Amino acid sequence: MSHKKQHLPQKTCLICKRPFAWRKKWEKNWEHVKYCSERCRRNKTISA
Repeated sequence: MSHKKQHLPQKTCLICKRPFAWRKKWEKNWEHVKYCSERCRRNKTISA
C-alpha cells in the first residue's frame, strides 16, 4: 500500500534554504516549524 505524498505543504529552511515537506510529527505546530532538521535548528545562531 503506497501513499501519495505529492500534495503535502512545503516550506523553505531558514538555514540551508532547501525545501522541506510537512511531517506527521509537526502536525500540531506546523506554523511554527522553521528548520528542516535538528542540525539546522542547532546551527541557527551560526548562519542567521
